[in-house]
Amino acid sequence: MFVVLRTKLAGLLRTALTLCPLVLIVLTLASCARYAEFTLPVLPQSGATRFEWMPREMPVLQPGAPGDWDSHDALNPSVVHRENLYFNLYSGFDGKTWHTGLATSEDGLTWQKQGRVLSPDPKTWEGDYIAANGSAMFAQGEFFYWYQTGARDGPSIALARSTDGRTWSKERSAVISPGPRGSSDERGVGDPDVIRLDDGWFYMYYLGQDRAWRQRIGLARSRDGIQWEKLRSSPVLDLGEAGALDEEGLGEPAVWAAQGSYWMLYTGRDRAENRRLGLGQSRDGVNWKRMPLVISGNAAWDSKVVCDPSVEVQRDAVRVWFGGGDVARPDENLHGQIGVGTLRLLAVPTGDGTLAK
Repeated sequence: MFVVLRTKLAGLLRTALTLCPLVLIVLTLASCARYAEFTLPVLPQSGATRFEWMPREMPVLQPGAPGDWDSHDALNPSVVHRENLYFNLYSGFDGKTWHTGLATSEDGLTWQKQGRVLSPDPKTWEGDYIAANGSAMFAQGEFFYWYQTGARDGPSIALARSTDGRTWSKERSAVISPGPRGSSDERGVGDPDVIRLDDGWFYMYYLGQDRAWRQRIGLARSRDGIQWEKLRSSPVLDLGEAGALDEEGLGEPAVWAAQGSYWMLYTGRDRAENRRLGLGQSRDGVNWKRMPLVISGNAAWDSKVVCDPSVEVQRDAVRVWFGGGDVARPDENLHGQIGVGTLRLLAVPTGDGTLAK
């Protein structure tokens, strides 16, 4: 899923943030959004690395029957492997509302739906449009799930936690909100992807939309997964050039570390609203280089849209669950289904003529 964030006049909170006196540094830090300059731990970045994309032909998870909570689209998988079982927190659209559901699997290929586990609460700030499009992780003895919610034209990122992956407790307020006037994410934030590294930090890559409707990828970090500080110099990945797969927008990142580098799969959107996956490489998680690999649909069911990657790092490969659709729309009703493929690491020539991986 790639929900298009739309413009709206900023609310009172964001107005207050823009009025923080810049000369009063202490007050700024106390009352405005937290920002800092940082990188992820720097990696050595080994030699040349190439991947080959090998998708499974048919989808592994499909929408439900008419009237079901996921009857229109099943997209945005976020897969966690825990105690010999795969937990897939995926997004389902019923024609009005995006919900989060759970499917489980022993092998990551054959899935059993366990039903809806999270919906927006219209009695709260979440509204009634979305509580989905999230990023799941097991850490500190429980499941974390950061998800997109709030107003359709100005969403935020919230957090829910669970001990079993089925019953969830939500934080009362957003953990990442739109930024102040003039920031790269003042019109909305969404599409979170969270990783936790050996340095103890949680790092979140997310989509931010500015007042010009540009959708780019930002970065934040947290010690506990609840209190976050944004990278002041965001975005870390900007729009592509004219004619590129991401000339109109990019989001839905999935980041991992392997082969001495950080890697990012992300969804790029072109002018025709077709979506494909691009690949980025970085030593520090902030400065990214686009790689030549582009993942497009190779079957009828994902001919127009390939999006929403979720990754599992293996020895010489990365397994990727992804969303796909055969309708080029900006948000929903894509005939969305979930597929799986493998990014296989290829041997590449080294300077001494040998092959390395």
